Amino acid sequence: MTRSPSLFISHGMPVMALNPGPTGKFLARLPRQFQRPRAIVCISAHLEATQALVTGDADPATLHDFGGSLSALHAMRYPAPGDPKLAEVIVGRLRDAGIAAEILLDRGLDHGAWVPLSLMYPQARIPVVQLSVQSDEPAEYHYRIGHTLAPLREDGILILASGGATHDLQAMADFRRTDPAADYAEDFDCWLETTIRTGATDALLDYRQSAPAAERNHPYPAEHFLPLLVAAGAGDASPCGICLHRHFEYGVLSLAAYRWD
Repeated sequence: MTRSPSLFISHGMPVMALNPGPTGKFLARLPRQFQRPRAIVCISAHLEATQALVTGDADPATLHDFGGSLSALHAMRYPAPGDPKLAEVIVGRLRDAGIAAEILLDRGLDHGAWVPLSLMYPQARIPVVQLSVQSDEPAEYHYRIGHTLAPLREDGILILASGGATHDLQAMADFRRTDPAADYAEDFDCWLETTIRTGATDALLDYRQSAPAAERNHPYPAEHFLPLLVAAGAGDASPCGICLHRHFEYGVLSLAAYRWD
C-alpha cells in the first residue's frame, strides 16, 4: 500500500460545514492528491487532556461542541466508524516510546474532526480515531508523538492534524469573514510557511521565540497550533513540508494547510 501523507489543516469555524468558502472547497478537493487511506488518525485541537488519549469507540457519536443557533449545523451527523484495534496499536506505540497513553471511551468526534472530514470524505466510511493534544506539554513532546506514529503511514493510515495556523479568537470579533489579514497574523503565517517549506525544525519547535507575534497568534494554551507539531513530527523523515492552501477569514484566522510526504 502507498504511504499516506501527514497533513495539517486549519478547520476554521464550524459553519464551514454549511458554507464551505475557499477553504472548504480546498478540503473537498484535497483527497484527490493521495490514495484513499485505510483509516484516519485525527489530532484535533478540541480534544485536550493531561496525557495522550486515543478514542476507542467502534461507533463514535457526532459532537456539536460549539454554540450558535444554526439548527442545520446542529442537525448534521458524521457517522464514520471508529477503529478500536487501531486505537490499541497507537496506545502501544506511544507507551513503548515512554509516552503515557490510554484509551478514551464514550467520546464522539468533535467538530475539529468531523467538520473537515465531512468535506473531505462526505460518505463517512473511513474509520476515524482521535488523539488528544496536551496543552501543558512542550512543542517537542507533540513532535515526538508524531515521530512515534509516523510508521502508521506505511500501512495507509492518514495522519490528519486539525487546528489553526493562526488563532486569535479575541480579535476575531473586530473583523468580518472576508476582511483581509491583520498585519501581525499575516507575518506569523508567512513565517510558518517559510519555516515548514525549508524544514527548519528547530525554529518550528522554538516558535514562541522564533515566530513574530507568537503569543498573540496562539495565546496559551495554543491548542490550535499543537496539532501542527504532531503532523510535522510524523513527517520528520522528510522535514520540508509543502504548503497546500493559504487563506484568511475574519482577519486573524489563517486557514493554511500543509503536507509532509
